Amino acid sequence: MSKHGRILVAMSGGIDSSLAAVLLHEEGYEVIGMTMKTWDYASSGGTKKETGCCSLDSINDARNIAVNLGFPHYILDIRSEFGDSVIDHFTGEYLEGRTPNPCVLCNTHIKWDALLRRADRLDCESIATGHYAHIRQVNDNSAANGRYVISKGVDTLKDQSYVLWGVSQESLSRTKLPLGHLRKSEIYAMATERGFTELVTKSESYEICFVPDNDYRGFLKRRVPGLEQSVAGGNFILEDPLTGTRKVVGKHEGYPFYTIGQRKGLGIAFGYPVFVTDIRKDTNEVVLGIDKDLYRDGMVVSRLNLQKYASIEKPLETVTKVRYKDPGTPARISQTGDQIEVLFEQGVSAIAPGQAAVFYEGEDVIGGGWIMKSFRQADGGAEADPFSMPAIRPATR
Repeated sequence: MSKHGRILVAMSGGIDSSLAAVLLHEEGYEVIGMTMKTWDYASSGGTKKETGCCSLDSINDARNIAVNLGFPHYILDIRSEFGDSVIDHFTGEYLEGRTPNPCVLCNTHIKWDALLRRADRLDCESIATGHYAHIRQVNDNSAANGRYVISKGVDTLKDQSYVLWGVSQESLSRTKLPLGHLRKSEIYAMATERGFTELVTKSESYEICFVPDNDYRGFLKRRVPGLEQSVAGGNFILEDPLTGTRKVVGKHEGYPFYTIGQRKGLGIAFGYPVFVTDIRKDTNEVVLGIDKDLYRDGMVVSRLNLQKYASIEKPLETVTKVRYKDPGTPARISQTGDQIEVLFEQGVSAIAPGQAAVFYEGEDVIGGGWIMKSFRQADGGAEADPFSMPAIRPATR
């Protein structure tokens, strides 16, 4: 009999999930390892060798850890579930003129749900992953009492709380994150001490698993027959938001092939840096501007998942992140139904519709959602400016 019960551990073959399994095994849990096969890259028509969490090498690395420690390991094929949800979403968002974040969607919806279903079949009380974050149940007299909350990991450089905003209360109640109190340097040291030197030297993949060559344009063209021909020839617009002037300055390859904040690969030169500041699907226009034109101080977020509170009953002061590496910006949020309006204290650069926005209260994740649009408060995009901002000012850090 195990000391702490049976637990299903998601093992990608990398050092983090492997050490999560090792530590739980050492604590006395009856560990069952599971590696999920989400994508077969050969079927996508790409040219690069398959790498990352879906590769045969990664599956074998995870299995070797399990064999060495004497616990079972299974491979779970969720390519159908993954394709229907994550890849269709990825493609659809680009066709809507937005920039998707497939890894967040996969982690919080596909993988968690798939793990919990298999955990039930294997009589596992809980599941675990190698994310750098904490989970706790609030036990006080606040509005959050009894709810499960994600909070930041100790290692600020590796903290992954941003990608976990979509995990439901039910899923959080059955999840353990054994690495939240550790730093990456400690993980390397632990792996070395235990003789898993191949994990320490193994390179980590940060690519989208189904676009390992980072050519998302090529992926879209292969995924959507005729796309290239149907969207080519739209106008590049040079726009000055202060004066309202706009000028056609060239032709582009099609609005789905550009992202907010993009500077390189535009195929057009002005003698000074220009960036994509807006993407307009309906007119197939890609708007360009200089750095300061990227700043917005408001946005609308939808398709919410709230963690710390069941709902936001009144405007709440937060620090809001608009991308994974974003340090966050003070903002006031207000909820109406399944929508939150965010009013930033200062301008935020390159807010991209389709990306995830995550709201923090101290170290805790309040919740998050998908960015639908951004705006400038001075343009009337919000009913009021709670910070009395005369104009957008870029964030100073």
